[in-house]
Amino acid sequence: MTLQQQIVGNAMQMAVCTLNPGQTVYCEAGKFLFKTANVSMETRLGGPGNRQNGGGVGQQGGGGMGGLLRQAMGTAMQVGQRALAGESLAFQYFTASGGEGTVGFAGVLPGEMRALELTGSRAWFAEKDAFVAAEETVQFGIAFAGGRQGMSGGEGFILEKFTGHGTVIIAGAGNFIDLNPADFGGRIEVDTGCIVAFEEGIQYGVQRIGGLNRQGIMNAVFGGEGLSLATLEGNGRVILQSMTIEGLANALKKAQGGDKQGPTGGMFSTHVG
Repeated sequence: MTLQQQIVGNAMQMAVCTLNPGQTVYCEAGKFLFKTANVSMETRLGGPGNRQNGGGVGQQGGGGMGGLLRQAMGTAMQVGQRALAGESLAFQYFTASGGEGTVGFAGVLPGEMRALELTGSRAWFAEKDAFVAAEETVQFGIAFAGGRQGMSGGEGFILEKFTGHGTVIIAGAGNFIDLNPADFGGRIEVDTGCIVAFEEGIQYGVQRIGGLNRQGIMNAVFGGEGLSLATLEGNGRVILQSMTIEGLANALKKAQGGDKQGPTGGMFSTHVG
């Protein structure tokens, strides 16, 4: 069954999903907003990504004790991956009964949301914390960008991976723009904090900005990008966001008096102390 969903709002969007009887959608803990009374809610440590190993927590695995052991090990590995990635350890599952039900979700930052349709032919990768909700037929996993490029890339080191069939809803900060590197000579270079999601088949990498010379140091110290840029190559869909979490954090710090600006700001500051 296709997930019926509508993304509403402007500055901070919400996804309102209509569930058919028996249809299930799950979200990361903390992304739930509201539901109708006929929609049940269940919290599980295991997600759909480990069902091939015997099912999520609360599901019966085949093969007696062996099946239960495989289920427990699959759940433990998944929880361990999520803990290492700094993700929420639990998922919340919502199922409608006795008629259509409604459930709402939202991200944690002011910005846009996007519904991605998975057909089974290509996986999607997203930045850490982008996941909001998905149909039960979508598998959620954690992917690591790799040692050297991951450690250099900051935000890009840990990625969320979505496979299977169905709808997955993601969220980001600011406004979104959809690009295809193939339309720009096959390669684009991006601030590592601006990547929201990209299709399987896009090659993700990290490159240093300039050399260890005067201009390279100027870029790193005063350019606001650090030492590295993310590179995205290939032919496929890429979603970027206009706001970075680091930029938002710096803006909030200033608003709290970190730059000692008054109501008019700048040289006209009235902040004392």
